[in-house]
Amino acid sequence: MTHDFRRFPELTNSQMDVYYFESPHRQITEDFSAKVVKVMDGDTIELRWQDRDFDFPLRFSNIAAPEKTGTEGKESSNWLESKVLNKEVEISINPVNRVGKFGRLLGAVQLGGLDVGDESILAGHSVPWDRRKDGEIPNFQEELEEIGNN
Repeated sequence: MTHDFRRFPELTNSQMDVYYFESPHRQITEDFSAKVVKVMDGDTIELRWQDRDFDFPLRFSNIAAPEKTGTEGKESSNWLESKVLNKEVEISINPVNRVGKFGRLLGAVQLGGLDVGDESILAGHSVPWDRRKDGEIPNFQEELEEIGNN
């Protein structure tokens, strides 16, 4: 079985054992600096890096933002774009958890010494990664009680 490096340029740590020497480009395992060339949504950017001849996505490892299709998602995306587009950012890689389930590189993004993910949380455009509600059934009773208490 071969790996599709065009669609999934990043190898997971377990894939590195099998495909590392077949990779047509350097695998990212350490912190680096890159230019943000596109904001895909409130927690994913596209980077241009001197050690690669193509642009590639990076998903913030510490936040979850709303999908871009809704109003909150567009606001989150616009906020992030105003913050980082066309700027050189520092990317911190966790070597144990460096590639997400969709094959995107994961990392924390810093600009001017500040964590952009933390800033997004403080600005109300995202939530911490561990507070996301992926696949969770909403607790409507709890929400109704909160509305009733206001």
